[in-house]
Amino acid sequence: MNIGLIIIGDEILSGKRQDKHLAKVIELLSARGLALAWARYVGDDRARITEALQHAFAADELVFSCGGIGATPDDHTRQCAAAALGRPLALHLEAKALILERMRDVAAEQGVPYEPERADNLHRLNMGLFPAGASIIPNPYNKIAGFSVEHVHFVPGFPVMAWPMIEWVLDHPRYAHLQGGARQRERSVIVFGAMEATLTPLMEDVEARFAGIKVFSLPSVDHPAYGRHIELGVKGDGEQALDAAFTVLRNGVLALNGQLGPELVR
Repeated sequence: MNIGLIIIGDEILSGKRQDKHLAKVIELLSARGLALAWARYVGDDRARITEALQHAFAADELVFSCGGIGATPDDHTRQCAAAALGRPLALHLEAKALILERMRDVAAEQGVPYEPERADNLHRLNMGLFPAGASIIPNPYNKIAGFSVEHVHFVPGFPVMAWPMIEWVLDHPRYAHLQGGARQRERSVIVFGAMEATLTPLMEDVEARFAGIKVFSLPSVDHPAYGRHIELGVKGDGEQALDAAFTVLRNGVLALNGQLGPELVR
């Protein structure tokens, strides 16, 4: 099952906030022997969010959506999820109970009366409006739940909330079968004095000879340590095939009169 990530918010696209979710989700997946297949950034535009979610629901993929599930005018994700599914929004009873519990906790912390019928508290119940048929994702930070529909999972934009909620989803028995597989490894070498066009036939030959192995080329013109160079390598799950493919790749570079620098293993 491919895994995708949607990150929602004008503040990311405008540069007001720096996205932290992409690197963290990659880290969380890697720790479980998984990898991210794709990521998409979307601003606070209902048409674009709905379109992105329609694609997510249509694909047989595990997708996380971060951001936009609050109850302010610039939060659109819950409404767009419902539109993408063609379902109404409905107050989730378990989410409602958790929101009321949070209200009670805050009132106790502040030493003020618990008033669930107060206008601002009634508005907070909107955070429990999910597409009909959704299930909740527990929020250990403040109890305001996220939600799941099929294989698409919605969490807040705040990292302190989103990341443990994503981990909860990943570690749920529903996805236990995805974990524990072979972790993908990489072997690469720094190459000097070669052009990608010259190396391309070698790269194609290695991929053709070793099933399940991918070859990659990462050129750099101003690296602080290596200067102009190409990081050339292979990645895959099988250790023996990976090592054999790397040997062929490395020897091929030498045959093309390329100069080899340090080798890297990830």
